[in-house]
Amino acid sequence: MLFLKSTSVSKAPGIYEVDIAAKPPGKTFGIFLATDPDHPPAALLGQLKALGFENTYSSPYLHKDAGKVLDLHFQKDGTDIFKGWKTDECTHNLAAITALFEEHGITIAPRVMSMAEAYA
Repeated sequence: MLFLKSTSVSKAPGIYEVDIAAKPPGKTFGIFLATDPDHPPAALLGQLKALGFENTYSSPYLHKDAGKVLDLHFQKDGTDIFKGWKTDECTHNLAAITALFEEHGITIAPRVMSMAEAYA
């Protein structure tokens, strides 16, 4: 679940927060979205699917300010060991993710999770 200060402020229509993160060593990134379940970002979700990202987790919850949130996680398999991304796949996929979110007015900052966060 992403940390949200408020559900009255969004990054784009239907999107409260975005996190692009990888477990260490940091070559295979997942997309984590906090969305508005009443007004989902259908175009962006369709574009993620077209890029090969599959929805692996979906959980609704009520934010402390009483706004409804749908927590979504997406992953894309690669061709490296354990379905991870090889270096060229990482470069290609991050470029595609960056372009997709920029199209929707969202600047992303991919990051590598801490060990504690990744395996909590």
